[in-house]
Amino acid sequence: MRLSLSNILIFIAILLSLVTFFGQNQLTFYLTFLKADIANGFLSFSSFEKTYFIDYEFWRLISPIFIHFSVAHLAFNSLWVYILGTRIENLEGFKKLILLIIFSGSLSNFAESAASGAVIFGGLSGCVYGLLGYCYIKEFIQKRFSFGMPPAIYIFMIVWLALGYLDILNLFGFGKIANTAHLTGLICGILFALIKK
Repeated sequence: MRLSLSNILIFIAILLSLVTFFGQNQLTFYLTFLKADIANGFLSFSSFEKTYFIDYEFWRLISPIFIHFSVAHLAFNSLWVYILGTRIENLEGFKKLILLIIFSGSLSNFAESAASGAVIFGGLSGCVYGLLGYCYIKEFIQKRFSFGMPPAIYIFMIVWLALGYLDILNLFGFGKIANTAHLTGLICGILFALIKK
């Protein structure tokens, strides 16, 4: 029996969350979008150019999706990857799902870095919004609920995105939200659905 891509992604995210102690130890620096290190007691980041065009550390385009900063963060993202990813893979195949994950994950990481600067961020949520945008547009185009997602789920996730931009989630203890990654992931999912018909 073949493991689903969703389960593999969740397993890697759990493993790396535990290994990095939820982003609290120096192993996290191997997964950040920009190369990071501690020098003289201070956290410093390499530039985009040095990270990618001098050191050639291209895995960093996608690796931040595996960094999670709490059990709740990991659980919430893993649940949505399992629900949405499994449905996409079952209906449209492994190849479509992995391309969507790479497309939405790398572009949402790039956009978050461009918006936030040299900081540590992470999580599967950019991909989750990519999966969500993909499912919504595919169902809209096909005019049927092929992925079995109730409309209320789409509304909930868009409201969640808006609450992040209003900084309300931070007030309730969810911490700093990677809003640009969420929005970029959603746009990537929509574009992917329109391009990969």
